[in-house]
Amino acid sequence: QVQLVESGGGLVRAGGSLRLSCAASGRTFSSYVMGWFRQAPGKEREFVGHIVWSDGRTYYADSVKGRFAISRDNAKNTVYLQMNSLKPEDTAVYSCAARASVSRWSATNLRGYDYWGQGTQVTVST
Repeated sequence: QVQLVESGGGLVRAGGSLRLSCAASGRTFSSYVMGWFRQAPGKEREFVGHIVWSDGRTYYADSVKGRFAISRDNAKNTVYLQMNSLKPEDTAVYSCAARASVSRWSATNLRGYDYWGQGTQVTVST
């Protein structure tokens, strides 16, 4: 059984930084794509970015490009989301997800993911 556990959320002032972690267990993730999504109150869950575990290639939503960075630590089976220059509009519950198999859905679409973490709250104050 695959488990994804996020941590690192919290309250930060605008302009500050946070690093989220997603610890993965239960399988070998070398062939996976790991995604980060977020959901603000009253809004739909949206794509933030993803990383191809095998080679480290990343892709980001325009709204976070240049401010957020995803990385992974193979030894720890952990994926990170480094968030810099945070804005109040970045406030959301952030979740990591694992895409384990070929899907007709794009890796930017939440339907393209098989496993999800429980999420961690990020609040950015003015």
